[in-house]
Amino acid sequence: MSGHSKWSTIKHKKGAADAKRGKIFTKLIKEITVAARMGGGGDIASNPRLRTAVLAAKAENMPKDNIERAIKKGTGELEGVNYEESVYEGYGPSGVAVLVESLTDNKNRTVADIRHIFSKSGGNLGENGCVGWMFDKKGYISIEKAATDEDALMEAALDAGAEDVREDGDNFEVITAPEDFETVKEAIDKASIPYTEAEVTMLPQTTANLEGKEAEQMIRLMDTLEDCDDVQKVYTNADISEDVMNSMN
Repeated sequence: MSGHSKWSTIKHKKGAADAKRGKIFTKLIKEITVAARMGGGGDIASNPRLRTAVLAAKAENMPKDNIERAIKKGTGELEGVNYEESVYEGYGPSGVAVLVESLTDNKNRTVADIRHIFSKSGGNLGENGCVGWMFDKKGYISIEKAATDEDALMEAALDAGAEDVREDGDNFEVITAPEDFETVKEAIDKASIPYTEAEVTMLPQTTANLEGKEAEQMIRLMDTLEDCDDVQKVYTNADISEDVMNSMN
């Protein structure tokens, strides 16, 4: 798991293989609802957070009716659950950093569940701020090298305002400021360059290599956190080889 792309790519394949679409939809519906409530209303054009959430839902082929209902629950036009946002920080095996974003209707339940998951997987939940400083919020787009010409990608991405285009194994990674993500993604779309991942995420400033038992514990920790109903996204600075990642799935 070098930086970000290996984990994301393998997770994407694993999710497709496991057919966890119901769980994916649940998380997306929560984000759409909260984005409509907190991000500036139900108008996609004027609400960037909602626009990003709806694009993510469409990428997962969520039916239009589901999206519209989630927006109406957020704006109060339909009755819905009031979710609160929380960020939890902690340490995995060997002290690697883990950042957990959640949307929940019961914070006490969520923190208890997350603490249990950490302790069961060789880690521990920490105080607010203990690892958050190790991550930067960035737009992130991953493209398989075989799917594009490097020069064409560089031109499209950098001309649109991307901060960097870099290589990571079999992929190119396009990094943007969060506010430039949509513009860069649209430029890549217009250039007909297909991507495997496109999201605003938290990227680690540095990574820490894990091997053997600790790598396996870390993978289990990430998988278990992501399976938790109240957890939206999980980030880490752990670097785990692709061979180990594949052997666990």
